[in-house]
Formats: sequence, structure tokens, C-alpha cells
Amino acid sequence: MTVVAKLRALSVQDYHRMVDAGILAADERVELIEGQLYTMAAKGTAHSAAVTRIDRVLSRLLAGKALLRFQDPVQLSDFSEPEPDVAVVKIHPLDYEDHHPTPGEVFWLIEVADSTLRRDRNLKVPVYGRSGIAESWILDVQKRCLHVFRQPGEQGYGLEQRFSEQDTISPLAFPNCQIAIRDWLQPGEQ
Repeated sequence: MTVVAKLRALSVQDYHRMVDAGILAADERVELIEGQLYTMAAKGTAHSAAVTRIDRVLSRLLAGKALLRFQDPVQLSDFSEPEPDVAVVKIHPLDYEDHHPTPGEVFWLIEVADSTLRRDRNLKVPVYGRSGIAESWILDVQKRCLHVFRQPGEQGYGLEQRFSEQDTISPLAFPNCQIAIRDWLQPGEQ
């Protein structure tokens, strides 16, 4: 006999009230995706190094053009507030002190996958697409490639491309910004 249980979706407000009430610790590594709380994976050294390299490259290329947020929430809807590894967002006069960036304020999102490729690709990226985020990328540090998702829609993204570490890519919002993928995967000059 199969028992079907109905789950109650948590809203972003519910999620924040749980933190305020101490049910969830403010520093607890969870994120809200489509009304469900998911535990975030531990960050390995390859993951952390890649995030540092992304920071170094994008800080140089996008200085004065965009704000970079690292492992901070974006509010995609009333039921989703994930924490992408990198959110490239519009510059905001209060640096988002009064709210987390929403889809209209996001240029693109980047996930770094060391052990989380399947989860990022099958859970998070479709939510980003359904939320209207113009593009999202997954840097796969194990296979040393970049997955690029574009053409957001109700099913997620309509276009997925895979680039090798020898390739160079430009984000849609900044077509003159040339990013060498190898610079995110290997130590560079300081």
C-alpha cells in the first residue's frame, strides 16, 4: 500500500521566522528552494579555490559595472531563496541591505560543482530558469568545464552549452567581457 503525504511548502517569510525564532540557526547551512529546505554541501578545497579565482577574475572585469555576491541569498520567489556560489547583480545604492536581490536585479548566477553537479543541474538551475534569470553557469571543477544555461522559461532553460577549459566566454549582460575558463580552474598570476 502506498501512502501519499501532502507536504506544506515553506515561504520565504516562514523561513525567516524560523531563523528569528531560533528553530534554524542564522548560520545553519540550508537554503530554501521551491518551498523545501535543503542542506547545503560542505565546501571542499577545490570548490573554495574556484570561488576565489572567480572573485579575482570578475572583480577585475566587472569593476564599477556589477556587484558580486558570494554564497549569499537571492530571492527568486515567495518560495525560493537559494544561495548560489556567485551572484552577479546590479549595483544597488544600499548594497542590498534592505532586501536580497530578486530576478530583475540579477545578471547571472554561477554554481561551482565539486561534488554537487547533479543537484545544481537538476534542482537549482531549473529554478533559476523558471524564475527568469537570463543565464546561469555551473563550473564543474572535476571535469574541468563550464555548463552554460540560457533562454529561461517555464521548464527551466531552453539552451545548455558546455565549454572546455580552453574556451573563452562572455556573459549575455556583458558581451565585451571575455572570460577565459582556465583562469577559474587553475592558479593564475597574482
